[in-house]
Amino acid sequence: MPNITDGVSTPDGNCTVRLFTPTGAGPWPGVIMFPDAGGVRDTFEQMAARLADAGYVVLLPDVYYREGQWIAFDMATAFGDAAERTRLMSLIATLTPDRTTRDADALFDYLAGRPEVTGARFGVCGYCMGGRISVLLAGRLPERVAAAASFHGGGLVTDRPDSPHLLADRMRAAVYIGGAENDQTFTAEDAEQLDKALTAAGVEHRIEWYRGAHGFAVPDNPPFDEACAERHWAALAQVFAAALPR
Repeated sequence: MPNITDGVSTPDGNCTVRLFTPTGAGPWPGVIMFPDAGGVRDTFEQMAARLADAGYVVLLPDVYYREGQWIAFDMATAFGDAAERTRLMSLIATLTPDRTTRDADALFDYLAGRPEVTGARFGVCGYCMGGRISVLLAGRLPERVAAAASFHGGGLVTDRPDSPHLLADRMRAAVYIGGAENDQTFTAEDAEQLDKALTAAGVEHRIEWYRGAHGFAVPDNPPFDEACAERHWAALAQVFAAALPR
């Protein structure tokens, strides 16, 4: 799968990105894939390549670029190791809504300037915290997001004034939510509240439950579930095919 490493200038510095393109003649629709809390690593490069193989130009950003030298997490042990869990949670805390919005604006500009990319609106997809970012951007940058997909995303409904569900009335994207059963970061009550907000705003959306645990779609996560992961790929293909014209 053709891919390059590049840098995107943002208001806060230089964000390293990997760009994956389909084989053959383009152009193709553009998509940003946001990783889970473990950040960019081999697993996500493989996932981005698979999505590119389905006919999309996929941008995979280093969301932690502000924090200096990157030390990858071992997701098999990250949450069980107290020091690594603290490091991981501190990194997540750096990704405020304002920061992620500024980054996304620059990333969309980058995609729009690539000759391989067609269209002025894009897809976003994400996992765990990346799922939250994807839904957040659908509300914060509605003119740029045509489709947003969240898989085992947490924090979609909170008591904070910056909760993604409170942006429903600004969204113009098709929204897909793939929730994990028995996941305290996205409960049945959260799903009900999100569904009501999206419905009231007239947002095209689907909220579906997967029988896996939080992390079911990402191969190096301990709860990875192959059947759920394949279902997630099918759902992602359906959402993007409908919303991103070729």
